[in-house]
Amino acid sequence: MRSSNRRMVLLLGAWMMVAQAGWGQSPSAAKPASSSLDVAVLYNASRQNNVAGTSFWMQGASVQIHGQFWRGLGVVADVAELHTANMQGSGVGLDLVTATFGPRYTWAPSSRHYAIFAQVLAGEANGLNSVFPAAAGTTSNATSLALQAGGGMNIHLTPHIAVRAFEADWLRTQLPNATTNVQNNLCLGAGLVFRFR
Repeated sequence: MRSSNRRMVLLLGAWMMVAQAGWGQSPSAAKPASSSLDVAVLYNASRQNNVAGTSFWMQGASVQIHGQFWRGLGVVADVAELHTANMQGSGVGLDLVTATFGPRYTWAPSSRHYAIFAQVLAGEANGLNSVFPAAAGTTSNATSLALQAGGGMNIHLTPHIAVRAFEADWLRTQLPNATTNVQNNLCLGAGLVFRFR
């Protein structure tokens, strides 16, 4: 039940962000020139640590929806999926799905050929198809809080298309691992950004 409530809060937050950005796009709404809605599709690589002192790489993709509404301030929703078939040679795989949202600040110089952003997001992490310690032995799925902070750079190719040259984020999850139950991960990404004004 708790997991279902968290998903509802995440979906509601994402829906509110898209609705706010969409309202700002309507011709009758008074809006500053900086209002925009971006959709980014990224390839991700992540250096994960499931137990302190050990780490491994995962790969995957993410989709971000970003609504900028006032002087570089905006909100972003990020849904990412990462996968590895073999954690540290153990033969055990892991799928990690995160859904986070929160504020983003974007700075763009007057030339507007590029933009740099920083963000702080929170949401939920779901570990799937793996082995997680539990009170009654082990389970194949687990859910935890996800905290994400970082930033990146977009290079504008046209008024409606940009390249996400890089994105680097710290991702903290709290999935069960029989030690600290905390994972601090480095997530790197690059891809395309579609801009709607």
